[in-house]
Amino acid sequence: MMDAVSQELEDDRPVPSGIAGLDEILAGGFSRGSVHLVEGAPGTGKTTLGLQFLLDGRERGERGLYVTLSETKRELMRSARTHGWSLDGIDIFELVPPELTLDPEQEQTLVYASDLELGETVAMVRKEVERVKPNRVIFDSVSEIRLLSQGSLRYRRQVLALKNFLSLQNCTTLFLDDLTQQAEETSLHSMVHGVVRLHQTALQFGGDRRRLQISKLRGREYKGGFHDFVIRKGGLRVFPRLIAAEHDKDAAATPPVTTGIVELDALLGGGLSRGTSTLIMGPSGTGKSSLTLHVVAAALERGERVLVVSFDETRRVLLARAQGLSIDLEAAVAEGRLALEHIDPAELSPGEMMGMIRQHVEAGAQMVVLDSLTGYQNAMPEESYLILHMHELLSYLGQKGVVTLLVLAQHGLVGPMQSPVDLTYISDTVLLLRFFEAGGRIRRALSVMKKRTGPHEETIREFRIGSEGLRVGPALEQFHGVLTGVPAFSGPTSTLLEPKADEA
Repeated sequence: MMDAVSQELEDDRPVPSGIAGLDEILAGGFSRGSVHLVEGAPGTGKTTLGLQFLLDGRERGERGLYVTLSETKRELMRSARTHGWSLDGIDIFELVPPELTLDPEQEQTLVYASDLELGETVAMVRKEVERVKPNRVIFDSVSEIRLLSQGSLRYRRQVLALKNFLSLQNCTTLFLDDLTQQAEETSLHSMVHGVVRLHQTALQFGGDRRRLQISKLRGREYKGGFHDFVIRKGGLRVFPRLIAAEHDKDAAATPPVTTGIVELDALLGGGLSRGTSTLIMGPSGTGKSSLTLHVVAAALERGERVLVVSFDETRRVLLARAQGLSIDLEAAVAEGRLALEHIDPAELSPGEMMGMIRQHVEAGAQMVVLDSLTGYQNAMPEESYLILHMHELLSYLGQKGVVTLLVLAQHGLVGPMQSPVDLTYISDTVLLLRFFEAGGRIRRALSVMKKRTGPHEETIREFRIGSEGLRVGPALEQFHGVLTGVPAFSGPTSTLLEPKADEA
């Protein structure tokens, strides 16, 4: 028999929700033997969340009871089948009008809720709980109780009585509320142990954005703020808001890693430092993505795992362009050392992208590429905190010792350049690419504008892109006007890179 101390420890242990990511936000799960409120407008995923909670309990050998006043058993089973679930082993108690079942011959208990007094309804629920003796209970929904009560005081008294009864039965309970009849005086927030609020927002273009918020959880330190989630086949998946300070401390100092190009390493003062971020910026066509592919190829040659998140190019186009630079990425992809994730900005939420990056980093990725930040900004058109998102992400990657490459396309081709977002101050290294004109040809130049982790060249070097890859020339000292966006070269043409036969 369990002693008092063991029982107390058991009562303090949270009950897992069965939903990926939600337990992390709830600091382990729901409070055992307590009543929680899950509220949100119709269609936000309350029923799906409740079913996942009961299914997780079934897997752990716990009894589950779903009390429904708004949906029939048939509707619940149909919803479960869309996710590939079976509700066998879960008790479903209905309080619905018979005419809504469309099958008066089916063998189940049906009660016309509108003909019942509120006290009778609550009494029937209590009787069913005593019969089933469940560990987990879903009550869907308290808005129906609110309609039956016809008064805020009577409603609160009945719900409080039901809550106390379920707590005495040691049931971990979720009250679902669709907010269709919400009124301040009948709010359940003061009566329940915790509150989970589900939000669904329709953007001007693209898929709906779903977020949840924990507004209350007594006696527990939970993650506040908004957290993105999605509903797909298999149920809800929550992406906790990234908080860099909660993860490992800074990685140990290591020698810089090579970019695979000797001249570029010299320009960078020896290469790229682990745990730092490098912002590669310039107008479209200057070779930002091509330069990034060379750095990725060098990392793969060292045996590292790399994640490339592409907003602007599909997987097929990226592989084909790498092949055009004599860089073969197919083998690394087949071996699982290179992950190519193409992102549709209209469909993916920032939280889901953060979750995907975290998953790859926890699996061992040592280099992460975001190409480009312009596409990332488009993925969150109504988000006002891109800088904060990137600050948390770069801090997290830095603490994990990951080499991060950020590609940012500036507006315009020649003349003064403007960036859609200023990330130079949170990036450890800034590499600037520019077009320039010399000898009647359009050429490309690169320079390092900033490097926090050590010295670097302050010179400007020319580079060329051809079928043999990327070539970087010696330092060019006769440049002026680079920062204006229209650099001019006044030195002899003999110091410039001559095109090879395949580039002529």
